Amino acid sequence: MVEKQSRWANVYLVVMFLILYSPIFYLIFCSFNAGQYMQNFSGFSLVHYGELFSDNRMLQIVLNTFVIALLSSLLATIIGTFGALGIFSVRKSFIKNILLSLNNILLVSPDVIIGASFLIFFTLLGLSLGFGSVLMSHIAFSIPIVVLMVLPKLNEMNSSLIDAAQDLGANSWQVLTRVILPYLTPGIAAGFFMAFTYSLDDFAVTFFVTGNGFSTLAVEIYSRARQGVSLEINALSAIMFIISLLLVAGYFFINQHNSARKNKKGRGRG
Repeated sequence: MVEKQSRWANVYLVVMFLILYSPIFYLIFCSFNAGQYMQNFSGFSLVHYGELFSDNRMLQIVLNTFVIALLSSLLATIIGTFGALGIFSVRKSFIKNILLSLNNILLVSPDVIIGASFLIFFTLLGLSLGFGSVLMSHIAFSIPIVVLMVLPKLNEMNSSLIDAAQDLGANSWQVLTRVILPYLTPGIAAGFFMAFTYSLDDFAVTFFVTGNGFSTLAVEIYSRARQGVSLEINALSAIMFIISLLLVAGYFFINQHNSARKNKKGRGRG
C-alpha cells in the first residue's frame, strides 16, 4: 500500500513539473527559431540572440534590473537582519507579535496596493520617479522577506552560546560579529537570495514607481508585449532562466558545503 502511494506521488510530481516547466522549455526552444514567430519553426538559428546583444536599450535595462536587484537585496539584507535581531530582543510577547504582524502584512498585501501606496508617498514628498524611487521601493518590500528568513535561525540559536561568549570576556560587538552573525549566515544568505529574486522579477510595484526614462526588465517586457512579443524576448528569457539555475545551484552547493563542514566538525569533537 505504501509503495503504491509512493508511486502515485512520484507520478504526481512528474506531471506537476511538466506542467510548470513545459512552457519555459518551449519558450527557450523558440528562441532558436530562425523565423520571427513562435508558431512556425523554420530552423535553428542564433539570430535572435544576436539581435538581443545589439539592442543597446535592452542591455541597459538588463543592467538596470540587476543593479536594482543587487543593491536592494544587499541593503534589505542588512536592514532586515538587524530588524530581526531587534524583534528577537523584544521581551514582551504582545509587542513582539505586533511587530511580526506588521512585518507579515507587507508579505501578504497585494503588490498593486503596495505600488500605489509608494506612488502616493513619493508624490507627497515631491520626489521624482526613477532609479531612486524604484530602489527604495524594492528595499522596502524586500526587508520583510529577510526578516522572515533570519528570525527562525535566531529562534533556533542556543542562548548558552551568547552566555559562554560573555563569560569569556566578549563585549557586545564581539558577541554580535563572532557568535550571532556567523550562526545566522545560512538565514542571511537565504534572505539575500530571496530578496534578489523577488526584486529581479517584480513588475507591479516597479510599474507604479518607475519614471524619467528608467525601466526594468519586467516593465519593458510588458510594454513590448502589448505590441507583440518578439523572439528577442525569448532569447533574453532563456539567458535569464540559465542565470537563475546557476544561482539556485550555487546556493545549493554553498548549503551542502556548510552542512558537510558542520558535520565534519561535529564528528571531530565527538
